[in-house]
Amino acid sequence: MDAWIFLLMTIVSCGALVLIVFRFLKKQTDKEVTKLRTELHKQRQEFFLPSRLDAYQRSVLLLERIHPTSLIMRAHNPSLNATLFQAELVKAVRSEFEHNLAQQIFISTGTWDIIRNSKDEVIKLIHMAGSQMNEKSTSTDLSEKIFEIIAQLEEFPTSIAVKIVKKEFQELF
Repeated sequence: MDAWIFLLMTIVSCGALVLIVFRFLKKQTDKEVTKLRTELHKQRQEFFLPSRLDAYQRSVLLLERIHPTSLIMRAHNPSLNATLFQAELVKAVRSEFEHNLAQQIFISTGTWDIIRNSKDEVIKLIHMAGSQMNEKSTSTDLSEKIFEIIAQLEEFPTSIAVKIVKKEFQELF
């Protein structure tokens, strides 16, 4: 009977020792995994940082280029009537946006939604101004109406979006 107790004590002692060694090794492995994850995260950040910086810069540029004032100055064509100029402005906004679609993978979803909504608001404004034109209206008439609508706003959506993009960019650092 004493031999059985001795054997049982030996088995329990060995089991306890194995459990202690297992926990020690697990803690060491967890530390190593955490350290490895931290290093991989750092390397990933270093790899993607230039692309993210570029995405924020291009997003601000997109918003500045689709602001109606900038858009009109770039696209104005006095030989077009208001309807054709309206179509040209909308086409230019959509083209600018489509050209920068890939930037969304480097920017938060919320900020990209604000950029997209800003684009939509610019198009709505162009259509709103266009709906107030008649068949004899010129591109200059449409431009004046767009400037008139903008003047009534406290802050234009693209300006608000630029502030948000800049804020998110600054939070990276």
